[in-house]
Parts: sequence; C-alpha cells; structure tokens
Amino acid sequence: MVAAAMLGAGLGPGLYQNLSSLFTPGLEATFGWSRGDIATAAGLALGAAIAAPLIGRIADRIGVRPVIVASMLLLGVAYLWLSGMGLRGGRDIWRYQLGVVMLVLALPGTSSLAYGKLIAGRFVRGRGLALALGTSGLALTTLVAAPLLGMVISHHGWRAGFVALAIGSTLVALPLIVLSLRAAAPARGGGPAPADLPGVSAAAARRDRRFWILVGSAWLINAATTGFVTQLVPIGIELGLSAPRAALLLTSFAASALAGRLLIGWLVDRLRPQPVAAACAIVSAAAFLALTFAPGGLATLLVLVFLAGLMNGAENDLLPFFAARLFGLRAYAEIYGTAIPIAISGTAVGIIGFGRLHDMSGGYALALTLGCGALLMAALCFLVLPDHGRDDGPPVAR
Repeated sequence: MVAAAMLGAGLGPGLYQNLSSLFTPGLEATFGWSRGDIATAAGLALGAAIAAPLIGRIADRIGVRPVIVASMLLLGVAYLWLSGMGLRGGRDIWRYQLGVVMLVLALPGTSSLAYGKLIAGRFVRGRGLALALGTSGLALTTLVAAPLLGMVISHHGWRAGFVALAIGSTLVALPLIVLSLRAAAPARGGGPAPADLPGVSAAAARRDRRFWILVGSAWLINAATTGFVTQLVPIGIELGLSAPRAALLLTSFAASALAGRLLIGWLVDRLRPQPVAAACAIVSAAAFLALTFAPGGLATLLVLVFLAGLMNGAENDLLPFFAARLFGLRAYAEIYGTAIPIAISGTAVGIIGFGRLHDMSGGYALALTLGCGALLMAALCFLVLPDHGRDDGPPVAR
C-alpha cells in the first residue's frame, strides 16, 4: 500500500510542478511568453482544484481505487495535450492553461486525499512515518528525474519532455500501482466509509477553528515553497550558474523534500507534532532569507536550497497527518478535499507571485523575502494549533 502511494505521488502531477522550471526556457523561446506569463497561466489554472471536495466525497462513497485509476489516466492525457501545443501554429497561452487544469483535476487521486485514507486506515502508532514514506515518492522521483528529464529536453526539446512524463505516469506507474493495491490486503479506509469509522463529518470539520488554522498553514507553505521551486532553475541562472548546473538545484530541493518528509514523519510519531512542524518552517524561512543576499557558488546554493525545501517536504506529510489526527477517518477524503483548493490557492499565489515579482523588480529578492515571511507565519499557525476542538475532547485519531 505504501509502495502504491510512493508511485502515485512520485509520478503524479506534483512531479511536473517540481520540474516545471526545466520547461520554462523552451516555452519562452517557442511561444514568446515571459516567465510572468507562464507563471500566471499556470497559477490561474489551479482554480480547477475547486473540484477536490467533490472528488473526496466520491472517494469516501465508492472507494479510492477507482479515483486513483481515473486520475492517472487523465494525467497521461494532460501531458500529451501539453506536448502538442503549437503544432498547428497556435500560440495562445490558454492551451497551456487547459493542460494545467487537467493536471490539477488529476491531483486529488494521486495525492494524500486517496493514499492518505488508505494508509491512515491501516497505521495508527506509525502513521506519521507511513505517510512520510508514501509521500516521499515525489521527492525520490524528482531526485532521479530532474537530471534525466533535463537531458531529454536538452537533446530532444520540451515536447519530448512532456511525452516522457506521459509514458512514466500511464505506462509505468499505473500498472505498478494497480498491482501494488491488489497485493495489499483490504484496508479499513479503502472503501466507502462505514458508520463505525471514528471522526467527524466534513461539515463539522469546517466549523472547527483547527481546520482553518491547518489549511492556513498549508496555504502559506505552498505560496512560499511552490513559487520558489517553479522558478528555481531561473533563480540559479540569475545567481551565476549555467543552465545544467542550475538544474542540479532541483536535485537538492528534491533531496530536502525527501529528508523533510522522513524526518518529520519519524518525529511526529514520537513528539508533539506542532512544535516539530514550527521548527521546520523556521529553518526553511532562514534559508529563504539567506538566498535574498544572492550568495555565489554552487555548493552554497545547494545547501541553501536544501534547507529552503525542507518545509515543502514536511507539509505534504503534515497535512494528511493532522487531518487524520484531528478529524478522524469518517469523512477524511472529503475533509482533505476541502483543504486542497485552499492550499492550492496558495500554490497559485506563489507561482504567479514569484514570476510577476521577478518581472516587476528584475530579480527574486523581493519574492524570497515575502516567502520567508510566509514561512514564519506558518510556524506561528502550528504553534497555536490545538489538539482539542470546541468540545475540548481528545484528538479523534492518534
């Protein structure tokens, strides 16, 4: 089950999010779009995440496995659509937006909305580490795929890069996911939610202040770290690196995301999770601030990018962990699905903000400074996040 989650996260739409900056130079050269244009188009398309609560409700009612399969198939279609942009002469950026919309619609079924429910239904004491291992697939795949996809794009162009992603998601990942889920014994959270599952309804969760503190932290983290990673290669180039050496920064970011997931997953099973999450956010904020001083040298940049990316890795483990801990499994997928559009609106702000602030100021210092502030605010959210709700009862799921 954890292996299936690793495959789904690793070759899901999050991989394109992490590697999208590899495509930026080619899209600029082919269509004449600026970095701000590309970032804005992608950011606005993230509005499709509004469908996530509905997808979550479907997963709670009919089970997550059909949602997983449909999402992976849609993902392949999205990549093939993106690879075909401009073949008939069209340069309208709405074509790129439509491709990103399909990627966003595929996101819930490849994320912790689906796999988190399966894992949380199976694990209790080791839930944090199990979720961390499941979500670590994205970091592991990014670590390997960044240089490989960079070489594909360098030798065969950006269209070949999208085709490679389509092959990876539908011809490699999907069959392995199906086989892994079939091999796993039926899990408590894998089908329609039975009445005896612990937890609250989605409506009750939305009335709970803890839900809004939690999704607020996710919004802030996404705004900072996703905006950062989608501009990471251009940031490296502006700091004096060649394009191939700048691509190595993506490898460092992926390594940090992996380390953040596993370290935080291990710690939250043993310590009170709120201070652990806050400490990780503060470390990432400090790295953002250091990058605003435009440090030179590949080694220094690799270290700072590693530290800046720690919270990106941790957040993907913390949100499903806290959702199951605070609200239980009864309506987990719908609750998590309600959080996704809010969290992704932060992603949209980050993607658009980093691109537009670069166009406006001629550099990335302002965007990095604002990202530092967002991460410090996220740390504050975790510090004030209580385990108890309005009824002052215990967490519904430890």
